Amino acid sequence: MDLFLAAETSPFLVSALVMLAVAVLEGVGLVAGVSATHWLDHVLPQAHGGEGVADSWLGWLHVGRVPMLVIIVVLLASFSIVGFAGNLLVHALTGHYVPRILSVPAAFFASVPVVRVSGSLLRNVLPRDETFAVSIDSLVGRIATIVNGNASMGKPAEARVTNEHGQTLYVMVEPDLEDASFGPNHSVLLVRRVGGKRFRAIDNPKPDLL
Repeated sequence: MDLFLAAETSPFLVSALVMLAVAVLEGVGLVAGVSATHWLDHVLPQAHGGEGVADSWLGWLHVGRVPMLVIIVVLLASFSIVGFAGNLLVHALTGHYVPRILSVPAAFFASVPVVRVSGSLLRNVLPRDETFAVSIDSLVGRIATIVNGNASMGKPAEARVTNEHGQTLYVMVEPDLEDASFGPNHSVLLVRRVGGKRFRAIDNPKPDLL
């Protein structure tokens, strides 16, 4: 128990708690219809297939090939495990914990290869970008529901839509008409894709069919 409460290991405890909080928030978000994974993809638009990311050092960590939230969770988990394990070993040998000024950067750099290897394994399990692109294009003409934010021209909001396979996807939606706006739970018809996960939409012309 001393290992987890020692001042020297506090960064690794915080990292573990943040990881658990992210997992809980993602679980609650999925139940509520709002996914942190998709929110991160919208905040970081280059995270899915952007050539700039893929060709940079972030591409070495598989950013753009693996969901950003997954990479963050793996980094937090490996940082905590490496930090605690290293301190446990040093304490067993010397009776002292490693000062944070040394253990934190050492644990971080030791975690980076773990993220790299984990990303290599996960990208073979997760859907390919090409499959995602085909699926996202087929959403035009489908009904979506605004789940987060208020959409207006040039200011998209997150919406939930079901594809032809019954899978729920989250996209960004803005009105196709300049004076229109959509609020939470607003039902809209996706009329065209303007890039990435961003769509133009109009009011659902047949709401009674839902």
